[in-house]
Amino acid sequence: MASVDSLSDLIPGLPEEIGLECLTQFHYSTHPIASGVCRRWQKLLQSREFYHRRKRTGYTHKVACLVQLLKSGNYPDGSKQVCPPRYGITVFDPVRGTWDRVDPFPKHPDRLPLFCQRTSSEGKLVVMGRWDPTSYDPVKDVFVYKFTSQRWRQRKQMPETRSFFAAGELGGRVIVAGGHDENKNALSKAWEYNVNRDKWTKLTQMSQKRDECQGIVMGSKFWVVSRYRTENQGGFEKSVEVINVETGKWSRVEAAWKASQSPRSCVGVGKEKKLFSWTNRDPAVRVAECTVPLGEWTFVCGSAYQGGPQGFFLVNEQKGKFRTKRLASRARSPRAQFNWVYLV
Repeated sequence: MASVDSLSDLIPGLPEEIGLECLTQFHYSTHPIASGVCRRWQKLLQSREFYHRRKRTGYTHKVACLVQLLKSGNYPDGSKQVCPPRYGITVFDPVRGTWDRVDPFPKHPDRLPLFCQRTSSEGKLVVMGRWDPTSYDPVKDVFVYKFTSQRWRQRKQMPETRSFFAAGELGGRVIVAGGHDENKNALSKAWEYNVNRDKWTKLTQMSQKRDECQGIVMGSKFWVVSRYRTENQGGFEKSVEVINVETGKWSRVEAAWKASQSPRSCVGVGKEKKLFSWTNRDPAVRVAECTVPLGEWTFVCGSAYQGGPQGFFLVNEQKGKFRTKRLASRARSPRAQFNWVYLV
């Protein structure tokens, strides 16, 4: 593939560096259309090198991706259809303040797999591990969605079947750890997935089995927050385990998670890298459905009480006080299920 610097005459009549700067400033949502201008633009806009140029010059930004329950249709007589729940991925772009729906998997065009885990890597959405939406059997499928082409690709399957595991990304490498197998047994095993090479590598095991844990990336380390054992389901513990991806070694941190609940929908990182629960931070989100860090602001979805109306907020914590912006939601589903954040 030709390098960015070797591409000339990107825009006729303009110097090469100015033409390249113009294309660099394109919003990611315009890339599929712009790629149709010519082969040279297509090769450039879809290249990994161009993504890193956009990121280096400040033209990428974070978006929040939510797995949401889709509304069921009605029969001609007005009665509701009775069918298994259907989920889709909704994207909130904080720069434009817009909501969009990601196209479904080609393999399952009518619904998203249940309980799939998501993370990101270099402008791509990685979806892995799930229950088959029809049979409810756990499967090992991995799908990668590239925002700049708006296309899904099915990649190499996970080495093992697992659900409700922790996942996160560091430098193009996705770390998965914990969760449970098809027999509901908690797991301590961990794997690394290289998105660009489509390759899985086994990592050393954690010191303990951890089901329904949450993955968080802080600096060059991946944190697996809380857990419960097979024989103690629902009893979430305070310890976390941290892996340094450079050395491949795990370390254990005691009393890092204070809340007596699952961290999967409400964990946050505060000052001095201390973990906290969003349910204890603001009365509007006592029941937090999902939280997504977006730099200075954090996207928060939740309600004031169980079963209450949901709100979407951008929250900025400064000097111990919360500044909250309520968002007008144009999402087409009533409840958010999970979340993650992606650079696009």
